[in-house]
Amino acid sequence: MGQNYAPRPLIQIMSTRPQAAPPHSRLEDAHALLMGSSFVAFGLVILKAAGLVTAGVAGIALVLSYAMGWPIGSLFVAINLPFFLLAQKSMGVTFTIKSFGAMVILAALSRFIPLWLHLSSVQPAFAAIFGGSLIGMGVLSLARHKASVGGIGIVALLLQDRRGWNAGLTQMMFDMVIIGVSLPLVGLAKVGYSILSAVALNGVMFAYHRPGRYSGY
Repeated sequence: MGQNYAPRPLIQIMSTRPQAAPPHSRLEDAHALLMGSSFVAFGLVILKAAGLVTAGVAGIALVLSYAMGWPIGSLFVAINLPFFLLAQKSMGVTFTIKSFGAMVILAALSRFIPLWLHLSSVQPAFAAIFGGSLIGMGVLSLARHKASVGGIGIVALLLQDRRGWNAGLTQMMFDMVIIGVSLPLVGLAKVGYSILSAVALNGVMFAYHRPGRYSGY
């Protein structure tokens, strides 16, 4: 007489935790760095065409670009250098190399996209929501592959890893200060739209990059 096997209860089957996902391959990492950087660069181009500011070092670079007339890509690289020293000490060599590669791609694309795509007029509300969300998706893509476009994003991810703070909320606090500083340059109306862009950007991180929700590193 064969041994009887009782079926497992459905609730037990549904509660079974999936096995840890395998790490991303180098090809997957390279694709994520390219696409994430492209999203961020395109979002920056849209925001600049509308005369807006946004979150993080991208926002600082936009503010300085308006004030000094320098290219966003060059400013982005210069501002990010101290943050990459922090990344190398706190987040490891692999994170730093990936993030530096993403920053180089972003700097190059932010220089060439305006030559490939001419935007003569962009409605500010659309630029704020779409441009901010596009940058957020780019930052998310990089974060999922243990990389960043530098700056405050590195600090936010470090605090998330070390303290469990939500990266989106942490970065938003920094961003409000950055956007406030831009008031004399862009005016009150555009500051309002810039706040909307920062909310759209960080909303992506807040909704989709929570500790423990994603295991595909």
